[in-house]
Amino acid sequence: MSSYFTVTRKVALGYLVIIAFSLLALGYALVSLHDHNRRTEQLVGGQFHAFILLQDLRQNLLGQENLEKQLLILRDTTLFGLLERRAAELDNLLIGTKDSFQPVYFSALPTAVENYTSQARLLMQFLAKGDWDRAENLAETTTTPLRSQLLVLLSDLWTQHQVALDKDLQELSLQSSKAYRLTLLITLFGIALSAPVALTVIASIHGSVKALQKATQDIAVGKFETPIDIRSNDEFGQLAQDFASMARKLLELEQLSLDANPLTRLPGNLAIDRELEQRIAEKRPFAHLYIDLDNFKAYGDHYGYKAGSDVINRVGNLLREAVARHGGDNDLVGHIGGDDYVILSDPESAEMLAKDIIKNFDSQVPELYDQKDLAAGFIIGYDRYGIKRSFPLLSISIAITLSENMEQPSPLSISHNCARMKEHLKQLKNSNYLIDRRKQLS
Repeated sequence: MSSYFTVTRKVALGYLVIIAFSLLALGYALVSLHDHNRRTEQLVGGQFHAFILLQDLRQNLLGQENLEKQLLILRDTTLFGLLERRAAELDNLLIGTKDSFQPVYFSALPTAVENYTSQARLLMQFLAKGDWDRAENLAETTTTPLRSQLLVLLSDLWTQHQVALDKDLQELSLQSSKAYRLTLLITLFGIALSAPVALTVIASIHGSVKALQKATQDIAVGKFETPIDIRSNDEFGQLAQDFASMARKLLELEQLSLDANPLTRLPGNLAIDRELEQRIAEKRPFAHLYIDLDNFKAYGDHYGYKAGSDVINRVGNLLREAVARHGGDNDLVGHIGGDDYVILSDPESAEMLAKDIIKNFDSQVPELYDQKDLAAGFIIGYDRYGIKRSFPLLSISIAITLSENMEQPSPLSISHNCARMKEHLKQLKNSNYLIDRRKQLS
């Protein structure tokens, strides 16, 4: 027996043990990694898609609500086509949701949607026939409450889905921890026989699993910009890319939600800049309408914060309605902040939009003042230097920049151009718009 277990054979046997344990550790790590990668892809391709569908459903319902109210108030049959389009979009969304809402907490959604859509179709029939009284009665007693219930359900489902996503991310974190512990335990057996080989295996697996574990934990608590220090071109590197993609999508969803103006719910600067850059990159001609209220600060100081907020919200709705009447499907209505707004539309729609906005805004101005101030045609307030003086009634100024007149359009150059036109418009009385038709070389 002693001649059989020579030193060479013992060394060989030792290395065979090292190889066996190393292969065992590596195999387990790869299997765990593969499962981890598969679950991550399911999160990116499944649960995030459900978030997008929930958001699209909510926006569609809000759009239907807005158009329905306008149609019942104005009884303008030209709006019926827009409402039909919204209903068709909802049907298409519902087709796409059949395989997207798998978790059990979505079970109530199909029934709620079916209840609403069945009544909405009946309402559409009344509207198509011009049976306004029956349509108004059905909207008040049935479709509006059902839509409100459905919006509340969508909000609850968003919250539940977020909780489920957080739970899945926590499970991924626990799975990474378990894989790390078991891999380390298996590898330690190899360390007893050959420290260099074992240390190499530990360093490789330990570093990658710990980086993924930390990334999972950071993402689970909302740190979406966490770096993943894995540069290898293998499964760990691929998983790191998937994690980075998942984090970017989560961050984008969060930024878009935070970017929306809380008062008007219009997209903010982030969405406006992104849409501008996309149109410039695609070399699509567009019109940039910068909308600003004149004498708004004096109005807010005179009538108070709530009255000022009501004006801001009223203008936001007015812009939406103008785009619905004269704009296109891809137009963007944004709220920069305060009393400043932006519309991105087609060049041929710009002037019609400006005229419509001014006409409707001026028609609503008398509703914003008491009889005394309205009869006087001005209010008394203090300017930025603290000097008491009279301020005219609210008016609106619209500076329009056409991208096709700029050799190299950019968000910065457009902003500067709008600022120049705004200064000119502020010198004019009443509501005005100005289109810069000059060819600009820079």
